[in-house]
Amino acid sequence: MTTMNNVSPASGRLGVMIVGLNGAVSTTFIAGTYAVRRNLTEPIGSLTQMGTVRIGRRHENRFPLLKELVPLADLDQLVFGGWDIRNEDCYYSAREAKVLEERDLVPVQRELAELRPLPGVFEQYYVKRLTGDWVKKGKTKFDLAEQLREDIISFKRENKLDRLVMLWCGSTE
Repeated sequence: MTTMNNVSPASGRLGVMIVGLNGAVSTTFIAGTYAVRRNLTEPIGSLTQMGTVRIGRRHENRFPLLKELVPLADLDQLVFGGWDIRNEDCYYSAREAKVLEERDLVPVQRELAELRPLPGVFEQYYVKRLTGDWVKKGKTKFDLAEQLREDIISFKRENKLDRLVMLWCGSTE
């Protein structure tokens, strides 16, 4: 059984590769992270940043932050990237999604505008209500998987990352 004492601290840069980089969920998450990094807002709703856990008996009133107990990456360690089937920068996508207001986006406009997706893997047969024009080409699904693998390796190398995670924020269709 692993205890918290045996868990290594999160160190180094963490790549966050997102499938569906230009979607409303992704761009809101990224814009919010950039805003919190710059102390423009609080991380309201973030379990990792504001969530607490009770330790001991109720009357002891010990409620440390989750991030004090679990070795999580600091928000400054995150580097975003990923794939989408639309070739537009994340600032444009966030504006189109209309989840955040312009006053929320303008302070992080530069960072969002610099973030563009890699071409995604898309097969119209499986997705009836979307079309994609920013897609990988390959003869087989294995070929497409190899292209994704190369994207991951290149992203890690080019951004000097220590580790990576992948988030699915693509269409649920």
